[in-house]
Amino acid sequence: MFQVRDGIVKMNDRISFPANPMVGVVGVATGGATLATGQAGQHGGNLDDHWHGKGSRIFFPVRQPGGMFAVGDMHAAMGDGEICFTGVEIAGEVDIRFDLLKGMQSTWPVTELHDRWVPHATAGDYGDALALVSEEAARLLVDQHDFTIEDAFIFLSVACDAGVAQACKPAEGFGTIARFSIPRIDACPAPFRA
Repeated sequence: MFQVRDGIVKMNDRISFPANPMVGVVGVATGGATLATGQAGQHGGNLDDHWHGKGSRIFFPVRQPGGMFAVGDMHAAMGDGEICFTGVEIAGEVDIRFDLLKGMQSTWPVTELHDRWVPHATAGDYGDALALVSEEAARLLVDQHDFTIEDAFIFLSVACDAGVAQACKPAEGFGTIARFSIPRIDACPAPFRA
């Protein structure tokens, strides 16, 4: 049993580390598919990305009137991959503000942080998820920031970091969530043009 107090997670008498509160499930309604909240996809869902904490902005492709936003599955801490099927689960409250970016649409959820922006994609295995998130990241660089497709993929290869938010598969239908960390530079300061 973990103890979480004053911003510190105590795992046992020997091991303590800083808390990094985040939400695991965050998303909008699907385009029509019925999914359990534990599953991730183009709508968001169980993305389990430890960067989804205080100060993050998450953009979702809205496919249903009103968006039908949902959030939950709070963690005090969780590592990339969530390899043992859990983070440090906690109760909590989340303050949320909504904005609608008309005419701006991604295929997959995109997170914006103070120093980077991060598209996500999910598939049954990491190779397929990485291909999907690479395509999404390149498309955003081309469509929103006027990169050529060649420059987009080269930039992703030499200046950005591919990674995994979640890799555990506790049940049928769970996939691997890949992400690309794209630095906020003058050529691409945010996922969408202002």
